[in-house]
Amino acid sequence: MLTFFSEDSRLRQARTELHDGALVTPFECPERIDLVLKHIQQAGFEVRAPHAYGLEPVRAVHDAGYVSFLETCWQAWQAAGHQGEAIPNIWPARSMRGDHIPRSISGQLGYYALAAETSISEGTFSAAMGSKDAALGAVLHTLETSEPSFALCRPPGHHAAFDQFGGYCFFNNAAVAAQQALDAGKRRVAVLDVDFHHGNGTQQIFYARSDVLFASLHGDPDVTFPYYLGYADETGEGEGKGFTLNYPMPPGTSVATWMQALEQALTAIEAHGCELLIVSLGVDIFEGDPISAFTFKSDDFTALGKRLAQAGLPTTFLMEGGYAVNEIGVNVVNVLQGFERESSQE
Repeated sequence: MLTFFSEDSRLRQARTELHDGALVTPFECPERIDLVLKHIQQAGFEVRAPHAYGLEPVRAVHDAGYVSFLETCWQAWQAAGHQGEAIPNIWPARSMRGDHIPRSISGQLGYYALAAETSISEGTFSAAMGSKDAALGAVLHTLETSEPSFALCRPPGHHAAFDQFGGYCFFNNAAVAAQQALDAGKRRVAVLDVDFHHGNGTQQIFYARSDVLFASLHGDPDVTFPYYLGYADETGEGEGKGFTLNYPMPPGTSVATWMQALEQALTAIEAHGCELLIVSLGVDIFEGDPISAFTFKSDDFTALGKRLAQAGLPTTFLMEGGYAVNEIGVNVVNVLQGFERESSQE
């Protein structure tokens, strides 16, 4: 399967993450990429560098002010004389005004951040650009050839909302890719998010639209990040009513139960006449993932890939979560090879 990867993804070298009350080395680290690339190359997949597509596709799904903030944040943070990496410490919470963006970079951080675990460091914007370019390269390949593709995106994207970053995400790669497909003539696109954590950003961007069906299988937000979105009663609004599908599941959910939810999602994707499938591929549903709580074993990812192929749609896979455990590369390749093997038998 043709894989798109930008070396610019390595430029984000964040040192700090707020986790359980301590500043730790981020779980989302460049080593993740090396672990996946190793197995991609061993599997014989061609790895291609994407073109640079600029900011126009980003502004199609993100607020222009937010994009400008990300582009200049690190320089503004340094110019203000701050030490360390840019981490928000105040938000426009329920008791404050949310209609004003402060001039201070510290205030802007809080306005545009949805969580405090994700720092902005040197190279963050360039890495986000490279990640988005990989997603666009992959989806354009699938649109042009109907062949499946994989984008090794880093940083991931599905937590990035219209004008907020967090959960290690800055640009919403799935939303950028889906909008590109619509602009190319697809009438309806499905975004299927299988990451352990809910794709709150993708949901928020498309919540009132019917041209993108968003379906997410994830840990119950009552006990799992991002906590404030991803409940089963969230089904869209206005024109988008019925085009958001959430399948929250408790920690320790079995693979069999998870696969039953997948069947429901794929049935809905078929019923809604989707013409392209974008998979937000988080392999943090693996039993050994350090910040997740589902029970997939490596062989189960092969079965997942096979079932996705049976949907019979042109498909693009975008890397989301899955953290630096040795099996991350095995699990990604198992999904992609399972998909290819099943596709070749049809």
